[in-house]
Amino acid sequence: MNPRRYGAIDVDYPETGGARGALVLAGEPAFRTLVDERVTWLDEVAPYEPGAFYKRELPAVHALLDPLPPLELLIVDGYVDLDPAGRPGLGAHVHDELRIPVVGVAKTAFLSATHAVPVLRGGATRPLFVTAAGVPLAEAAAMVAAMAGGFRLPDALRRVDALARGRAVPSPAVEPSAG
Repeated sequence: MNPRRYGAIDVDYPETGGARGALVLAGEPAFRTLVDERVTWLDEVAPYEPGAFYKRELPAVHALLDPLPPLELLIVDGYVDLDPAGRPGLGAHVHDELRIPVVGVAKTAFLSATHAVPVLRGGATRPLFVTAAGVPLAEAAAMVAAMAGGFRLPDALRRVDALARGRAVPSPAVEPSAG
């Protein structure tokens, strides 16, 4: 039996082309202790297409997650759905393809995403915007509020962002998980 694992994923697109995807894993949803960090590079990515951002992100998501046993839950940088009617964002596509619960954490408000739950953390005056699929929205928002770190952006999300942007390398101190 595989241990429970929760992931947070991010993808960056350097000006020189390609994409760098990053994944951090923890054994519990607060991400207090990371148990694995992974980075992948894609030489080619789909061009940016308004309203179809997921087409650029999904190849990196699959490159990072397909070799692993299924996660309990995945956090994506962005929205799960883009409006209360359920217009799919990146997280909805990830949820549909991987069949795991997905929580979207966005740093900026999206005009039509009036259903997103604003979450204030770390004394910040600007909220994070939480959406979800496969987990109740209120539960997802409470989980984000309880994630480790004293800043607006939880530590695990700051770490995966730094890995994706190439501002950090996977830590040798992190014990890689089996699988």
